[in-house]
Amino acid sequence: MNSPRLPVRRTGLLIGLIATLIAAALLAGCHSAPKLKFRLTDVTGHLPDLQFQLTDDNGKTVTAKDYLGKVTMLYFGYTHCPDVCPLTLTRVHVVMQRLGKQADDARFLFVTVDPARDTVPVLHQYVNAFDAHAVGLTGTRAQIRALAKRYRAAFDRGKEAKNGGYEVNHSSAIYVFDRQGRARVLATPATSNDDLVHDLHLLLNTGD
Repeated sequence: MNSPRLPVRRTGLLIGLIATLIAAALLAGCHSAPKLKFRLTDVTGHLPDLQFQLTDDNGKTVTAKDYLGKVTMLYFGYTHCPDVCPLTLTRVHVVMQRLGKQADDARFLFVTVDPARDTVPVLHQYVNAFDAHAVGLTGTRAQIRALAKRYRAAFDRGKEAKNGGYEVNHSSAIYVFDRQGRARVLATPATSNDDLVHDLHLLLNTGD
């Protein structure tokens, strides 16, 4: 008994659908992040790609596209921070020194959570005092809050002191993105410099 034949039109549609699915699968494979043996918390596929429009510490409007091709670290802090921010930036400087020449392909983006006090000149002087690969970023409160929300970071202004000063409570994680702007690993204050250097080397050496 002969099997019934599908109409030519339906057969063509099925072939076209299969071809489309194969092409989509291949395309997804091309754009998926390579699997690397990280030591830090792997967030590949769990956080969105780097995306923002802010003002850098030279007064220039920049977006995430300006940092494509670099391994980028994103951090939320402020220049009046009494402890964790200067410690983090000092640590980043040590890490950059250990990367040697490869540090030129890495950037540390310091996003202020205190735009009222952290003007462009203040940011410029602050980040450059620590490392030449650090970039200060600022913007409107709405822009900064939107970016923090995008990466599940949090910050809030503390009570004002009698002298008018105040502190800002903020998350202290470092978000690390690969050359394509994809979120890859998360570092915390408890992370060792050795592990951070290891994972940065992996991302810098993939050439992806």
